[in-house]
Amino acid sequence: MLMPAVKPLGELENASEFVARHIGLTEADEAHMLSVIGEASRRALIDSIVPRSIARSQGMKLPAPVTEAAALAELKAIAQQNKLLKSFIGQGYHGTHTPGVILRNILENPAWYTAYTPYQAEISQGRMEALVNFQTMVTDLTGMAIANASMLDEATAAAEAMTLAKRSVKARGNAIVVSGDTHPQTIEVIQTRAAPLGLEVRVAMSGEEWDRLLAADDYFAAFAQYPASSGWLHDWTQDAATVHGKHAAFIMAADLLALTLLKTPAEMGADIVVGTTQRFGMPMGNGGPHAAFMACRDEYKRSLPGRLVGVSVDAHGNPAYRLALQTREQHIRREKATSNICTAQVLPAVIASMYAVYHGPQGLKRIAQRVAAYTAVLARGLAQLGHANTHHGEQGVFDTVCLHVGAAEAEALMARAVAHGVNLRRAWGEYVMATLDETTTREDIALLWTIFAKDGQALPDFEAFEKGVEPLIPTELRRTSDFLTHPVFNSHHSETGMLRYIRALSDKDLALDRSMIPLGSCTMKLNATSEMIPITWPEFAHVHPFAPADQRQGYALLDQQLRQWLCEATGYAGISLQPNAGSQGEYAGLLVIQAYHRARGEGHRNVCLIPSSAHGTNPASAQMVGMQVVVTKCDANGNVDLADLQAKCEQHSANLAAVMITYPSTHGVFETQVKELCALVHRHGGRVYVDGANMNALVGVAAPGEFGGDVSHLNLHKTFCIPHGGGGPGVGPVCVVEDLVPFLPGHAAGGLPVNGVGAISAAPLGNAAVLPISWMYIRMMGAEGLQRATEAAILSANYISACLKDHFPTLYASANGHVAHECILDLRDLKDSSGVMAEDVAKRLIDYGFHAPTLSFPVANTLMVEPTESETLEELDRFIDAMIAIRGEIARIEQGEWPQDDNPLKNAPHTAASLLKGDWAHAYGREVGAASLDARGHNKYWPPVGRVDNVYGDRNLFCSCVPVGELAD
Repeated sequence: MLMPAVKPLGELENASEFVARHIGLTEADEAHMLSVIGEASRRALIDSIVPRSIARSQGMKLPAPVTEAAALAELKAIAQQNKLLKSFIGQGYHGTHTPGVILRNILENPAWYTAYTPYQAEISQGRMEALVNFQTMVTDLTGMAIANASMLDEATAAAEAMTLAKRSVKARGNAIVVSGDTHPQTIEVIQTRAAPLGLEVRVAMSGEEWDRLLAADDYFAAFAQYPASSGWLHDWTQDAATVHGKHAAFIMAADLLALTLLKTPAEMGADIVVGTTQRFGMPMGNGGPHAAFMACRDEYKRSLPGRLVGVSVDAHGNPAYRLALQTREQHIRREKATSNICTAQVLPAVIASMYAVYHGPQGLKRIAQRVAAYTAVLARGLAQLGHANTHHGEQGVFDTVCLHVGAAEAEALMARAVAHGVNLRRAWGEYVMATLDETTTREDIALLWTIFAKDGQALPDFEAFEKGVEPLIPTELRRTSDFLTHPVFNSHHSETGMLRYIRALSDKDLALDRSMIPLGSCTMKLNATSEMIPITWPEFAHVHPFAPADQRQGYALLDQQLRQWLCEATGYAGISLQPNAGSQGEYAGLLVIQAYHRARGEGHRNVCLIPSSAHGTNPASAQMVGMQVVVTKCDANGNVDLADLQAKCEQHSANLAAVMITYPSTHGVFETQVKELCALVHRHGGRVYVDGANMNALVGVAAPGEFGGDVSHLNLHKTFCIPHGGGGPGVGPVCVVEDLVPFLPGHAAGGLPVNGVGAISAAPLGNAAVLPISWMYIRMMGAEGLQRATEAAILSANYISACLKDHFPTLYASANGHVAHECILDLRDLKDSSGVMAEDVAKRLIDYGFHAPTLSFPVANTLMVEPTESETLEELDRFIDAMIAIRGEIARIEQGEWPQDDNPLKNAPHTAASLLKGDWAHAYGREVGAASLDARGHNKYWPPVGRVDNVYGDRNLFCSCVPVGELAD
């Protein structure tokens, strides 16, 4: 069974000029690379690597590729099927103004959106400073001791807070009490996440029920929204005291803009605070991406999920940022991990932090005061029209007016509002709400009065109502504490200052716009400009995720087409795009398998077999759905040990739920017995989860849904070109075979039916605003272009492996010496011969202008290289030259020319300042330290800091803005 041949690049170029622009190799390049590898043709290379037993027999049925201009025009027509009404829905999503200097220089700037997760601290100082600003912003506004560097969305942050509370308090109960006036999508995600862990969610639909539930003794946490979903304000101090009296945790979901005016959650006794920063400059985007946040008491900091940026020192004693507390990561804790979060929403977090930097504390307060004042004016006018605010009086409100009007009038008002170009929110059948935001104008207030006025009623006089208006915030709930006092929030309020600050930070970082990022398993490929253009179109950017379905028809068509195309690429029957990260796609896939077993009366099946080589999120996800993880062995070549897998299948046959594998393997090899593996698991009643992390090696050549996979997640931020954004956003669609389609995630709050698996993300379409990127990529590539990309990626990986084999041998390969789309370079012997570790090579690569490959995963002291199809032969050769030069430096250490503790690798990376200082006591010259190898004239990248001290950073945990005095010192 042979894969369909792909036309030569020249013929593809005639069909779509984009294919030739996306793929970095010319036909002449291919011929040269194949000669180095020792294969006669690309077809012969692919046939020698991809097992014939799994090769596709026919191509993907996708629309013929079109040019960039044609694709943009087609997508614009789809976008225009969305209807843009003025939104007063609220419910965690608000209109906002993205300052132009931030829109152009961050959201639309590849220096920011093509960066990778900041694992290599020395080349990530700019975005980590922005993330420390984010953490400081959150701690200042919430009053809490520490905050992380963002979460996926408010609802999943709330669910993470629930599990953080469960493992952090003394209370032994298995229940969490949730205020019924929490955003409904948040309640739903909490319920989804609680069920497989055996936790009970008790929703209090009245104040009396809340008090009664808090009086019980069998709960571990209580959760409240502040302001409430319907707008009311409450001092939760006594409630927190009651909860603490039960040795339980008090969790609050808070609005950061409101907190510029309101008493802080910390002052009320909150233990954990979560929320979203969406209204700090990120458009609604039909639900995402937005940076959520989590802040907590100091005692919880070493259990805090997600990313945490800390301050350490570099080799020269200067302050330097780094990811802190990395012992919590899934690749170390695996099935003992308490969260499967392995990323964040870095790009939206950067935007939110810059919004705070640009506006400063006074600017934020002015925006909030304006919102609160307009809310008071709206409420006064509605009262004159006979509509009294449900929450007026002692409780007070910030931005939302809630009216109890009865079911019939509620329906009429909703229809009347739409007729006037407005969306209101209806809740509990009889209530109608209007939530104001930064974009609200006087004309909007007048329009709302028009909607609520009965025939013949005179409208209120705005100017008369505006005079002397006071926010409807009770005196005892008004904020008295300072916030955002650090100079960074008080220095960059002019556009010139802000522009230069953003530029200064981006100059510190190494992103894909500067050089190749050869991260194995992470697929740092081209994020084409034409793919990025649509995300800021108003028709996509300003859609509320809970607007009426007939207003989201463009998104519905985008969803339907993208799911259909991804089914063609994967061989699966159905897909949900709701999961907003790869980890969430994994989690959703395992829930689907659980729901399937339950539906068949086999809910007892809870054993998940996972090879020892698997990505760390696999066992973490299995643990989160309550499965028992059983690890299976790998053989000497890194393949799944089928004999051990068979033994484990037989041992656990009665309770086998699933096996999770990665294909091609985490070791970068196409295992030849994958079909036999799938058949074996199926014979024992289990389902096969194929991790889609390496789908970049499969598209067009093999399909998991055809060779035996039952479930996969995809990383659209890898294989399908959504940028990594410095560590997020991502999209992790979950794909399933026919009999599992009914169990795909639903979303009751978003109008999607639930059949076994509830909401995975806050919004029904997850990070919807970035889906146009993948749509554009597939539309411009077409079936043959996508297959060509896969084959070019495999070709490039084998070229690097072949060129470096005499310098850094490839650890795992197939019988003929070939690899898949990535290769693991074995550096383990260097420790004994030179004292050099893989980390030293990684840091030295920075001097040569490269982001390091994936370090020590899946095998310690190795480098996993994935070039992708986007890189040119010139860039591949530049990387190869740098690696060979580094091997030459290692040889000089081995020969005793340089000491093992004082050489260019141990001292890397070298800052310009360290090379320019007067005294130079090293055994090698300054020019060697500078790594000036580059005859091609590539611009020299200078790291802003020397090697960062990780141990110091963990022992001296500091995660907010560095005091100016320390920076000066």
